[in-house]
Amino acid sequence: MELLTQFIDIVLHLDKHLAVMVLEYGLWIYGILFFIIFAETGFVVTPFLPGDSLLFVAGALAAIGEGGMDIFTLMGVLTAAAVLGNTVNYQIGRFLGPKVFHWENSRFFNRDALIKTHAFYEKHGGKTLVISRFLPLFRTFAPFVAGIGSMTYARFTIFNLIGALGWVVSLCLAGYWLGNMPWVKANLSVIIIGIIVSSLIPIGWGYLKSKEA
Repeated sequence: MELLTQFIDIVLHLDKHLAVMVLEYGLWIYGILFFIIFAETGFVVTPFLPGDSLLFVAGALAAIGEGGMDIFTLMGVLTAAAVLGNTVNYQIGRFLGPKVFHWENSRFFNRDALIKTHAFYEKHGGKTLVISRFLPLFRTFAPFVAGIGSMTYARFTIFNLIGALGWVVSLCLAGYWLGNMPWVKANLSVIIIGIIVSSLIPIGWGYLKSKEA
């Protein structure tokens, strides 16, 4: 319970925690952020890691040159992490195949979420990989399901690159341009919560629609 409380505190006050990490680790922060984004997009068991809010806050810190961070280097490193993460997730899906649908629900694996993502993927095709970048949970499961569905690697790679660029660049630049405005800076923790909630709204809406159906 204490670890969960600490994790929630880190996510909700990411601006303060990340700023401290940047000052403490300097340019090594690129490697730390790379690992977080890679893990969040690359492994089915880590969809709980911060994604959207992390990109926004990192962009805001780069705007003031905190720890020597450069916005273009940041976007390049995190785009690479997002692309490689999805690629690993896709390859895991291809390796495991349909067997995953027989896994039992656990703390780290939600079979219902996987099945819903599969239905979403079947309906919308390759663009799911782009859209899902902006949706927690779907962002983690979509490349996995693409691998299970044996989507051709060339087609997967195209949508993977487009989605990664759109997601990383848009949120990092939003943080870079808006994160240090006086009002935004004074209420950054609230805005982080807003980003998390707003990114979950489409999932909640889809769930309600599916219950009605």
